[in-house]
Amino acid sequence: MGIDLSDLVEPRPSALKDFKGRAVAIDGYNALYQFLSSIRQADGTPLMDSKGRITSHLSGTFHRTANLLEAGIRPVYVFDGKPNPLKAGTLQDRRQRKEKAQAEWDEALEAGDTETARMKAQQTSRLTKEMAAQAKQLLGYMGVPCVQAEEDGEAQASYMASKGEVYAAASQDYDSLLFGAPVLVRNMTLSGRRKLPRKNVYVDVVPEVLKLGELLGALGITREQLVDMGVLMGTDFNQGVKGIGPKKALKLIREHGSGEAAIREQKLDVPGFENVREIFLSPKTTDDYTLSWGKADRERILAMLCGEFEFSEQRLMSTLDKISEGQKARAQQSLDSWF
Repeated sequence: MGIDLSDLVEPRPSALKDFKGRAVAIDGYNALYQFLSSIRQADGTPLMDSKGRITSHLSGTFHRTANLLEAGIRPVYVFDGKPNPLKAGTLQDRRQRKEKAQAEWDEALEAGDTETARMKAQQTSRLTKEMAAQAKQLLGYMGVPCVQAEEDGEAQASYMASKGEVYAAASQDYDSLLFGAPVLVRNMTLSGRRKLPRKNVYVDVVPEVLKLGELLGALGITREQLVDMGVLMGTDFNQGVKGIGPKKALKLIREHGSGEAAIREQKLDVPGFENVREIFLSPKTTDDYTLSWGKADRERILAMLCGEFEFSEQRLMSTLDKISEGQKARAQQSLDSWF
């Protein structure tokens, strides 16, 4: 889940049209988990074909990426590589939470509590290598590039943004800011109307923009100090110190100047502090990729989604038309820039 900076940040609400003509690096695994979690039936069961194969990730990849393309955005999906060994504890915790949620989902279904069942089901999402490969294949057919990260997809997306190859890194997690992304966009693949849990209330979810420079200026700290705050709070790579949240971490950094000084003077126990700090400040990244956006291949998309996974062709056709219009507008915009 990454660190939680929500108490310290003031994101700028935006709309997809605000990113027209811009390239955005999307944390691929983060997006696919969103699709698997949110695109479900009323009782929490994911979308499946007649063979029992889950298709929620493909539905989300197609329709929500289509929204971006229609808006004239140039998305690129960045996928995680081999996880850093220090992430093993976090991955184990996630597996245990999923197992617990699965048991609670089953109990809710047996009790006929559909709302609880759906809520618990969303916490059981599992992304397999096969699902990721299917999503990459579909994105290729849509003319959308994919980048394979060395380790963390957020780190790679942030690196690409820091080089100016893309405008922003897109993820639900704030970790991109620690990795040095100059601009973070949240809710990019989540925008739309959403029902609040256990309430008959719907809210509009819109993209939110956070700029690293503005955040650091508002807090009066450096990026290195922001990383130190994260390590004190706890990240995907370490547990952090119990009782230290964002506000207390900020207070400690302001008082002591650095994480090392805070640990020393407050006698805090933060195993592997330097190693975790290094992951954020000098992450493993790669330049082995090409950013090239092409035209959507209707025949291959339909053959995959309709022929193989039994999607409704009628429902896909209107979306394919929107993709084509968005890609034509993007091509015309690129042509106009030469004159």
